[in-house]
Amino acid sequence: MVLFLKGLALGFSAAAQPGPFQAYLLAQSIRNGAARTLPVVLVPLVSDPPVIGAVLAVLAQLPAGFLRGLQIAGGAVVLWLGAGTLRALARPPAGGPARGPPRGFLRAVVVNFTNPNVWIFWSLVGGPILAEAWHAAPARAALFLAGFYLLLVGGNAALVLLAAQASRLGPRFARGLGAASGIALVLFGTWQVGRGIAGTW
Repeated sequence: MVLFLKGLALGFSAAAQPGPFQAYLLAQSIRNGAARTLPVVLVPLVSDPPVIGAVLAVLAQLPAGFLRGLQIAGGAVVLWLGAGTLRALARPPAGGPARGPPRGFLRAVVVNFTNPNVWIFWSLVGGPILAEAWHAAPARAALFLAGFYLLLVGGNAALVLLAAQASRLGPRFARGLGAASGIALVLFGTWQVGRGIAGTW
């Protein structure tokens, strides 16, 4: 149970920490509604396993150059998504039913996979805990992961639902939230690219 509780604590911390993925969820929820955005909260279950596998394979912190490259590439993706969110606010809403969210899901996978914070977390915090738990007993590792993703996914789902409810306060408020999420994405992307470039000099 200790590992499960530790996973819960780390999952809650990851969900509560503002970042590009949370800003993207906010933008999608306001634009598409909660029903079409909720599947996107499952993105970490798709994007994290390759990260965890790579970290456990090398059993050490990943090279700084690799993380810098991720920062620049991921920041560029986040900038592009932020610009697209802001451009969408300038267009009148399209009529008719909106399409499903597969493209939004895939974009979220790219955002999360290229987020260097995910790699750093699994290299320095989650990876060592998971490796130690696995060596003791695979069931312990499973408990840690269950606790972590329970609150990570649950926290992100709560964010989507809250944003969808808030967007119902009126079109002006919804546009304000959409603009805030777009600006947040642009700021996160700029910061991420800037740090990646500065780290290469």
